[in-house]
Amino acid sequence: MNIEESDVRLAERLATGAGEILAALQKNSGLEGKALGDAGDEQANAWLMRELAAARPDDAILSEEEVDGTARLASHRVWIIDPLDGTREYSEGRSDWAVHVALSIGGEPVVGAVALPGLEVTLSSGSPTALKPANTPPKMLVSRTRPAQEALEVAKAIGAALLPMGSAGAKAMAVVRGEADIYLHTGGQHQWDNCAPVAVALAHGLHCSRVDGSPLRYNEAETLLPDLLICRPEWADRVLSLVGSLTPSGT
Repeated sequence: MNIEESDVRLAERLATGAGEILAALQKNSGLEGKALGDAGDEQANAWLMRELAAARPDDAILSEEEVDGTARLASHRVWIIDPLDGTREYSEGRSDWAVHVALSIGGEPVVGAVALPGLEVTLSSGSPTALKPANTPPKMLVSRTRPAQEALEVAKAIGAALLPMGSAGAKAMAVVRGEADIYLHTGGQHQWDNCAPVAVALAHGLHCSRVDGSPLRYNEAETLLPDLLICRPEWADRVLSLVGSLTPSGT
């Protein structure tokens, strides 16, 4: 009897498989810099698109590396993927990059898997674990190249230690893994940057929202999602209140 692979196991397999392709390319191709990043984006995306077309031919797909269209808006089930989140970190030979595979159902981030190939781990919404004890003082994740002023001001107000890191997926999974407590982003992202991380974080009991406290919605016509907060539940109200009192910097 042919038993269909569940959505969450499919997401895990695809994220892990694309990560293995990327890790091998990073290690063995001899490519560097932009050429490595471009090759990684192309190869991981092509493999994911083929696998999804074969496994879920009736579902729509929104990928960072594909031309977007309006057809997905009529679909209840949309796979939202980022074949290589953190291309800069990947092309520099760092480990803080990720692969995102998510399934949005009715606009909700229902299924997600985030592979961290540099750490040889894949986290998913299907395998939640209890949160580790909070850090004291709290640790807040920020971009290693362009930390947003709002995040810096909130960190100062709550006495948080800053933890610079690369990709959005790596940052979000650092909160899931207990390495940090708060990931506040106000610099602009797209749906593929955070759909899978949000699905995983929600399954692990973390708070996830826009910085005005509203829910994150997916398969919207506009792919831009300007901001988000992923944090331990006990920090959500305080951080949202502090962000609301700040004037956006636009960074």
